[in-house]
Amino acid sequence: MNKSEISTVTQFVLLGFPGPWKMQITFFSMILLVYVLTLTGNMAIICAVKRDHRLHTPMYMFLANFSFLEIWYVTCTVPNMLANFLSKTKTISFSSCFTQFYFFFSLGTTECFLLCVMAYDRYLAICRPLHYPSIMTGQLCAILVCLCWLTGFLGYSIPIFFIFQLPFCGPNIIDHFLCDVNPLMALSCAPSPIIKHVFYSLSSIIIILTILYILGSYTLVLRSVLQVPSSAGRQKAFSTCGSHLVVVSLFYGTIMVMYVTPASGNSVAMHKIITLIYSIVTPFLNPLIYSLRNRDMKSALHQVLCGMRIIQSS
Repeated sequence: MNKSEISTVTQFVLLGFPGPWKMQITFFSMILLVYVLTLTGNMAIICAVKRDHRLHTPMYMFLANFSFLEIWYVTCTVPNMLANFLSKTKTISFSSCFTQFYFFFSLGTTECFLLCVMAYDRYLAICRPLHYPSIMTGQLCAILVCLCWLTGFLGYSIPIFFIFQLPFCGPNIIDHFLCDVNPLMALSCAPSPIIKHVFYSLSSIIIILTILYILGSYTLVLRSVLQVPSSAGRQKAFSTCGSHLVVVSLFYGTIMVMYVTPASGNSVAMHKIITLIYSIVTPFLNPLIYSLRNRDMKSALHQVLCGMRIIQSS
């Protein structure tokens, strides 16, 4: 019997954050505000890097790509989430659910690899400053960014394809605000522990290897920074690397709970909150984290905002 003969589910119901209508409107307003601020902050960083020639360096090029990634990362989940707050049916089509599922994991995986590349860039800049310009060329930057996106989007394509092929006969209610692996696997008529094991094994390998690489890079950076004789030089290095580590801690701390220790006994409500942190809150905080402690970025963002005010006043 093939999939078309078995599957009767044509859409799923995303329960999201159930509650009375006034609460739904409150959630809608809060998430919409965070979404708009996230888009504005990350777009401002991209514009600042593009306009300010002082920021045409590998570190800021990677940061601009990271902001571009964050825009798509929130956009693959938040618009549908906002629509569900105002909807009585809260439905999402079968194909839309799996499209969101694929892009959510692909963009998240790309973020892991891009954070590794950013850690490698800081390692070269601080630990091997004399060789940095000759190693981290524009061509290498482009190659590393392309590899991040390519591996990110290829990594989960096969496991998600096999989950897509599973029969879904009903029920079709997902107690979450997005299409995630656990609720989807739970709704399948033919449970497949092998596919689930492969999916979580792949997630664990990617997350653990990338976080170990990032921590190893910053350990070497920290050792080099402590040997810098100038206090100003140490402060600048700590400021740059500190913002990176805050972002890494926020992102990895939450995804490790979800996908490295999925059987940790957390409630459905806790899973929703954890997913909300790494999928919406972290992209919102990233522009603030990267700009508040960076004078060049603050100056470039000030120029962008001033330019927007001039255009609006004219």
